[in-house]
Amino acid sequence: MVATMPSTADAAAYRTIDVRPLTLRIGAEIRGVDLKSPLPPAVVQEIRAAFVAWKVVFFRNQHLDHAQHVAFARQFGEPTIGHPVFGHEDAFPEVYPVAKRRTAIAHQDTAPATPWKGWHTDITAAVNPPMASILRGVTIPPYGGDTWWTDLAAAYLGLSEPMRRFVETLRGVHRFAAAGGGPSEYDAVVKRRLMVTEHPLVTVHPDSGERVLFVSPNFLKSVVGLSPRESQKLLELLWEHAVRPEYTVRFKWEAGDIAFWDNRSTAHLAPVDIFESDFDRQLYRITLVGKPMLGVDGVPSRAIEGTPILSCTAELARS
Repeated sequence: MVATMPSTADAAAYRTIDVRPLTLRIGAEIRGVDLKSPLPPAVVQEIRAAFVAWKVVFFRNQHLDHAQHVAFARQFGEPTIGHPVFGHEDAFPEVYPVAKRRTAIAHQDTAPATPWKGWHTDITAAVNPPMASILRGVTIPPYGGDTWWTDLAAAYLGLSEPMRRFVETLRGVHRFAAAGGGPSEYDAVVKRRLMVTEHPLVTVHPDSGERVLFVSPNFLKSVVGLSPRESQKLLELLWEHAVRPEYTVRFKWEAGDIAFWDNRSTAHLAPVDIFESDFDRQLYRITLVGKPMLGVDGVPSRAIEGTPILSCTAELARS
């Protein structure tokens, strides 16, 4: 079955924003808005519609500070704490720093190099992964450090009909773990807040109604009910399929840029090429509180270990 895509006519239907698609299926640049100030309700509504339709939207040359970043995020949902495992900025607990060194720690493992290595959907080890992520570029290398996103709804539609029917019946176990024997520093941090969750392999998007191949390579460890070999072979097939180039968009960052993506329908790949250079790279991320995923059968995600991700305010009160 050929994967469907947003109609190019949809971009012309927006009245308050200028939406410029970057590929046929995923990714669009939004122009004509200033994110430093509160947005009119009509603009918020249209940005939200573009975000659902194109899965990831980009805003160029915004140059927000932490406070403005938080204020922009609050117009679309409730921010979580910066990161439930890896911490946050001291004065802005909603903000998680994505620094070159911090990213390098997570990539120091001995897992085999595969086409899907490093691809992930944010924090799917939680029973309620973030609904969205908003990443802000501050220090950007002159070249290198691009980020990729893939459309997991298009990936679902790209499967054969028998395979779609099969994976719709399955559920997978997601957890934080250092793949292939990660460094002790990473292991120690992960153990501070263990999270293990059973999610459907195919979820139903709550806003678009699309079916999504919810297979985050970094977090999805096994398929419930299958033997270890069956599970591994099936997951490798699905992961390789999910990151096919025709489902992806690649974004070259500049200082001041914002990427706002739907964590319910995408996976993304953090760059590893920057570790081969002396260039610095600093970004900051905010995630929005999400809900448990729903399978095609209407059965939601199930926490095996750990607690849901709360709003930042509630998380700080709990701690």
